Amino acid sequence: MVNSEHEKLDWRLLRTVYQTYTRVKSCFDRVFAEQGLTSEQYLVLAATKYLDAPVRITDIARWIERSTNSVSMLVDRMVKAGLLKRVRDRADRRVVNVFLTSKAEKAFEPATVAARKFAQQTISSLSYKDTHTFVSLSEMISYKLLQYLNPRADIEVMLKNDIKRRDSLMKQWLK
Repeated sequence: MVNSEHEKLDWRLLRTVYQTYTRVKSCFDRVFAEQGLTSEQYLVLAATKYLDAPVRITDIARWIERSTNSVSMLVDRMVKAGLLKRVRDRADRRVVNVFLTSKAEKAFEPATVAARKFAQQTISSLSYKDTHTFVSLSEMISYKLLQYLNPRADIEVMLKNDIKRRDSLMKQWLK
């Protein structure tokens, strides 16, 4: 293939990846809105529910790959909405832990069911082999992106931690 053709294909791929991401996010925004949540609220609830308690804002931020500051502001709004509560650690008063409220528990379950149903419907047209290939290719691109974002980090360690988080989420999500 001529170099310019290859470059066009590269840009087409990156555009498609970005476009797919934004469409998936928009669809999940709609799915969660039907349950009275935003996608960001759902992610915070999932992290709070699935991480080993006690959960701090820095834990949530790391788990959902957002800045601590943005998660802190989101948690503030979720506390006001009655979805989360903040509790100071008795041993170290500087530490604030985050917990789900009963209102959050009631919202989380139907949102999870709706998200799973949407995900299954969306992916159902792909064969197992196609899905596996897509995941493998996406992971290869993700690896390169991690290398770019973290030039001095041990990417293998980052990926192992990412796999642990993913496996933990999948185990909980697919119950």
